[in-house]
Amino acid sequence: MDILFLNPPYLPKYSRSQRSPAVTRSGTLYYPMWLAYAAGVAEARGHRVQLVDAPAAGLGIEDILGLTPPHVVIMETSTPSIAADLKTASRMAERWAGCHVCLVGPHVTALPEDTLRSSSAHSVARGEYDETVADVADALEGRKDLNSVAGLSWKDDDAVIHNPPRPPLEDLDGLPPVSRTYARFLHFRDYFNPNALYPMVTIVSSRGCPYGCTFCVYPYTMTGLRQRCRDVRLVVDEMEEIVRLFPGVKAVFFEDDTLTARRDHVHALCEEIIRRDVRLSWTANARADVDGETLRLMKRAHARCLCVGFESGASEMLRRMGKHLEVDRARRFMSDARSAGIKVHGCFVVGMPGETALTMEQTLGLAIELDPDTAQFYPLMVYPGSPAYDEVRDAGLLVSDEFSHWLSPQGHHTAVARTGSLEPEDVARFCSYARRRFYLRPRFILRSSARVVTDGGERARILRATRSFWRHLLRP
Repeated sequence: MDILFLNPPYLPKYSRSQRSPAVTRSGTLYYPMWLAYAAGVAEARGHRVQLVDAPAAGLGIEDILGLTPPHVVIMETSTPSIAADLKTASRMAERWAGCHVCLVGPHVTALPEDTLRSSSAHSVARGEYDETVADVADALEGRKDLNSVAGLSWKDDDAVIHNPPRPPLEDLDGLPPVSRTYARFLHFRDYFNPNALYPMVTIVSSRGCPYGCTFCVYPYTMTGLRQRCRDVRLVVDEMEEIVRLFPGVKAVFFEDDTLTARRDHVHALCEEIIRRDVRLSWTANARADVDGETLRLMKRAHARCLCVGFESGASEMLRRMGKHLEVDRARRFMSDARSAGIKVHGCFVVGMPGETALTMEQTLGLAIELDPDTAQFYPLMVYPGSPAYDEVRDAGLLVSDEFSHWLSPQGHHTAVARTGSLEPEDVARFCSYARRRFYLRPRFILRSSARVVTDGGERARILRATRSFWRHLLRP
């Protein structure tokens, strides 16, 4: 069968695949990694696949409808763009008679019944969908029945049928390397993450996270609360192949939920990189509890930067969000990372129920004290499927049930929840204030300027991020 894997049009450079989808101030644009993994599985089953990333390529709906009609469309969705996504699904269903439209992603996983009853889509592949969508194509070819496809919700006349859930994929080593699919269909210089050297390629060494932070939607909808790891030899095989497939590539970004969740996995990965002398810079998502020995080993394996969710400087807020870390641990981690020579991108979130002006100031105070190399300050973004969404909704703290309001008209994150004492506008205003306080410090400006002058590898990353970010920084 001919299958189109589609990241559909929305706002220009809309980063739909990231954990909080938006048009980012830093110019970040994520690879459509989930679609690419699933496309590789479907192709290995014998189907003909095409992967189109409309936001990255600057394509609109008419460009998509001008493609050769496929038999099946696997279309990524997100919470803020869901209304537009469903319109796109309807346009495809109308134009391409007989085409089966299957929606994927955290939002439709959390709300499959609502999604199918309010759209022209034919099905939703819930959760990890690599095998599910290949099974759908097999079923439409007559090789199996839709009733037998685990993890699928689908329409049967006026009924919506929810097949049993699909267990998490245990054999991650059986997935075709995602970088091969990128190389066939995407332009790798379109993608950017300011926490990695540019240009970079995104892969994973594991899926799932055991920590259960209440606002983090991916483990609750897609990857699960248990880490499953690839064989590190295959991960390093892929790193070596990335150097061959993408001339001029500077880095790998490990988009694991939390690469450092298992110490043995991190050590094995680093030791394999060192053994093979793979001198490719890499960045990963980490937790603020990595020990000094592990950080030093990561540095020897060419780790450049860790993206770390410090989240809050207020202990009560950390407990509310299920972080299971205390502020003093963040201080020790930052000291160890600095000693190891690893850069840190600090993530901070404000706006949980119970947040106050004082706790937000404590968070900003911690960010300035820790002084990570870069930082982001986000309003709490609650997505269906996460415990934080249920908490905020059930407490009557959501200010809108229109998911398009999760973003500003320009596509930037906006606050959508009251905290009890603060309105969403207070939270959003504080995030802008915190960014200015952090980035306009003489210490930060001098440090960044020195890197631009003295470090050629850092220069391209900093200048690209600054071009996009600076014009937002001075706005209130």
